[in-house]
Amino acid sequence: MARLLPPESASLTDVAREFGVSVQTLQKWRDAALSPPAAAQAWTPAARFEALLTTAAMDEQQRNAWCRANGVYPQQLIEWRQAATEALGSTASERSSPAQAKAQQRRIKQLERDLRRKDKALAETAALLVLSKKLEAVLPGDEDA
Repeated sequence: MARLLPPESASLTDVAREFGVSVQTLQKWRDAALSPPAAAQAWTPAARFEALLTTAAMDEQQRNAWCRANGVYPQQLIEWRQAATEALGSTASERSSPAQAKAQQRRIKQLERDLRRKDKALAETAALLVLSKKLEAVLPGDEDA
């Protein structure tokens, strides 16, 4: 496998010929080596929290043994703990309720309507200005126009 990965990056056909393994098998092995572990992706937030609770009181050796048994890297536990701490650390005012979200959506729609109305008014004013300049160009002596 090491020959298929950088820095050597040998071709699949050369390695397949050298070791007597099919190209498709080598492709599967390479893809499996390069893809992130599927076990870590399958952990739900509740399962992650349960894992944090389970490993919280363990020393490093026990935690490493638990990680090997459950297919998790110790670094992932640290990342999960940081994410949980950040989520719990946010205040109630930072988390918006559904009512606040609806109010914000209504406010956004109102502001978008106002913006469209003002854009139309600006376009109309620009058109009137262009017309007045054209009228002055056609009738240069008429200053009341």
